Amino acid sequence: MELLRNQGEKSVWPALLSLALAGCLLFSLISITLMESFLALAFLFWLIALLKREIRLAIPGFFRPLAAYAVLSIIVCFFSVSPEVSFKEARELLLYLAVPITMSATVYERGRFSSTTALLASGLISSIYSVGYMVIRSRPGERIHGFMGHYMTQAGLLLLFICAALSFWLFVKDRRRWLWGAAFVLAIVSLALTLTRSAWVGVVVAAAFIVFLYRPKALLLIPVLIALFLLVSPQPMKRRALSTFSLHAYSNVLRIEYLKAGWRIIRDFPLHGTGPDTVDMVFQNPKYGLSEVGRQNVHLHNNLIQIAAERGIPTFLAWMTFIVWAFVSLLKLIRDRDSAVFPYAAAAAAALLGLFTAGLFEYNFGDSEVTVLFLYLITLPFAFPKKVEP
Repeated sequence: MELLRNQGEKSVWPALLSLALAGCLLFSLISITLMESFLALAFLFWLIALLKREIRLAIPGFFRPLAAYAVLSIIVCFFSVSPEVSFKEARELLLYLAVPITMSATVYERGRFSSTTALLASGLISSIYSVGYMVIRSRPGERIHGFMGHYMTQAGLLLLFICAALSFWLFVKDRRRWLWGAAFVLAIVSLALTLTRSAWVGVVVAAAFIVFLYRPKALLLIPVLIALFLLVSPQPMKRRALSTFSLHAYSNVLRIEYLKAGWRIIRDFPLHGTGPDTVDMVFQNPKYGLSEVGRQNVHLHNNLIQIAAERGIPTFLAWMTFIVWAFVSLLKLIRDRDSAVFPYAAAAAAALLGLFTAGLFEYNFGDSEVTVLFLYLITLPFAFPKKVEP
């Protein structure tokens, strides 16, 4: 194993793999096309290095239920109400290769440094652009989406980035920590500008987790900061935040419709679901109770209901096993606060909590950009050698 590691450090392919992953992360909050292009390059370099035996295949334990989820997702395509649509959607499963790619690309310290630095740059560029757009061009009440095509995608990415930025700011002891701190503040502002309540709730939960790890008593500041946000925020932002708790807000009424429709679809298609990316075809049927406006959407605004409805209960259980397995594994890494892996594990566990919480109100696991960044963050802690210097 040690010979393989030394060989990998001297070879060009592992170095190209690390650079390609860094390129993927550099554009993660800027351009989906470039992000996926660099991820494809990373896959090519990873495959070559693997065939040349310059790296070894390494996967964390949680990849097993994720792989089972992918396999089951392909199987249910055969039973889909539209197999053509479902098999086309199944191509997204290739994004899960980000897990073994990250494991191989960040096993060395320079790979971890280049990838996290690229992520920092991406978050800073995206946040500065969003804030600048707000100052120069935005209209009152406009939901700012940065470089992304939709404000909810932007919010999902910022949620994950904020988890990394806050953890690295508080726990990483190097010169970049203050850059991470500045990026955290800018990203919080950018997230507020998206007016995306699901991501706001996810950030509160994730930030509370990180703050608890940092100083438990500091948790008392969180309600104070929320109250301060409500006090000083512009009126459209304040109304949007307060509408979270209203059962009469129209978007909340729609989400309740989606929950009811989702349960009915699950009862009708319990084993294999309707097929990936076909739920919107099925809920056009009036028997599922969606209003005319509700039928215009393409998903059910909830990770749990969406996955169970379109892929069936067995596939849903595989996905839940993946989430629980990953979180429990990360908690084990967090137990040693003096380990070099601690800041990365804290960021990953917070990102998982944030994505899961926001996913109760949004199908964020269906966004390819969000999925790739999420898988990178939760994989990175497991790429560390088992024995690392504090």
